[in-house]
Amino acid sequence: MILKKNTSDTLHPNRIFLLKDSSELSQLPVSDEERTYIQNKLNNEQRLIEINRFTSKLLVVSISTPKDEYAALEALRRQGNSVAQWAKEEKIKSIEVNSLTESAAITLAFAEGVVLGSYQFTKYNSKAEKIKTTLEEISFNGDLLSDKQLEELFVITDAVCKARDLINEPVISLNAEKLSSVFQQMGNEVGIRTEILGKEQIEALGMGGLLAVNKGSLDPPTFSILEWKPEQAINKQPIVLVGKGIVFDTGGLSLKPTAKSMDYMKCDMAGAAAVAAAIYVAARNRLPLHLVALVPATDNRPGGNAITPGDVITISNGATVEVLNTDAEGRLILADALSYAKKYGPMLVIDLATLTGSAAMTLGNHGIVAMRSQCGELFELLKNAGDRVYERLVELPLWEEYDEMIKSNIADMKNIGGGEAGAISAGKFLQRFADYPWIHLDIAGPAFLHTTADHYRTVGGTATGVRLLIDFFNLLVQGMGSGSILKERPPIV
Repeated sequence: MILKKNTSDTLHPNRIFLLKDSSELSQLPVSDEERTYIQNKLNNEQRLIEINRFTSKLLVVSISTPKDEYAALEALRRQGNSVAQWAKEEKIKSIEVNSLTESAAITLAFAEGVVLGSYQFTKYNSKAEKIKTTLEEISFNGDLLSDKQLEELFVITDAVCKARDLINEPVISLNAEKLSSVFQQMGNEVGIRTEILGKEQIEALGMGGLLAVNKGSLDPPTFSILEWKPEQAINKQPIVLVGKGIVFDTGGLSLKPTAKSMDYMKCDMAGAAAVAAAIYVAARNRLPLHLVALVPATDNRPGGNAITPGDVITISNGATVEVLNTDAEGRLILADALSYAKKYGPMLVIDLATLTGSAAMTLGNHGIVAMRSQCGELFELLKNAGDRVYERLVELPLWEEYDEMIKSNIADMKNIGGGEAGAISAGKFLQRFADYPWIHLDIAGPAFLHTTADHYRTVGGTATGVRLLIDFFNLLVQGMGSGSILKERPPIV
């Protein structure tokens, strides 16, 4: 999607006007009759009002602004999505946005909703040209937005769409090696140092969790290391991102049911896509942060010499795990990655994973289950970022009592708890490998939408986590630059 300022003197054929209330109606370039028509629609609480002049279209968007500033921004993104669907239906290629609100934040949130709501995955549809959206360009009238703001909006929405493409790609064309190859290409584009470890190197490192999950597959595993280390990095210790990279999850020998379960498991690498896209944006925007992304990747299948319930494996840090359910595989590969993260002496480690059905059952697709240890105000900053981009975090406890759930009679721990608190027992398992400031994000609920879009979060992969991490990075840079991470900030809207 092209985002640019409108520098032409020619009247654009498809103009969008954003207004907060009726007092701004006088600023619209419409006739008295049209103004009366618009006022009547506003009185009936209609939010999108079209004036069709046959050779041109004018669309008035009445902005919904809840009192909560973050809900207000989300309402604007959703209205942007409504305009995206309108443009698709009307076969419109270009629109011009005119904001009567004099608020850059309002205009940016609206535009973000238009771009992300326009996303489609049509790669394998033979009728793609007929069904895909025609909208290719958004121009902005006036000087409300800077070139830098438009460039940053383009970069973040482009990265979200890249992550969505990866999540929506089937495993037949995106196994672990191909996923790592994409990460290599992304890294090369923006100056990220990328190292891809193959099976022999993974064996040399003793990554027993990743190797165990891979035993049922014909394809080898990979371990991707992406590092962005600018010369002027403001953090002496890096922030390490860890993404679960199960490119397809059958459940292994603990086979999943097919309907509304295994049939969507190409999305089980959504955490991997999110962390790769986030570090890609950071590098492309030249953020002064030292960042590392780690992605253990494999598929989880019941073939070959697949691990069986009752097997005991050894993670790279020496801990032994009794595997009682091969469908609790994500925590096994993450254990190796979290252990590897320790070598960086990290300021903070954040893992993202479609880890448990329990998290999805707890919050649905409306939020992210979070757990943490030793990270203090950094978690509050991440939570604030989640509110701002509406990828909200809900913290669950890691009380000592939950340790009992993963005790094993024959090993250091087992890979499943009981029937209750499944998301927490998974978090407790991961905590055993994270003896540094750490945040665990279980994105199983919002990462993939099966049949119905959530406004600008389209059907399929949503790329949950990308916008969250980037906003967190931006807030961190602002805070560290000012000497106070949790400084008071003025209202956004």
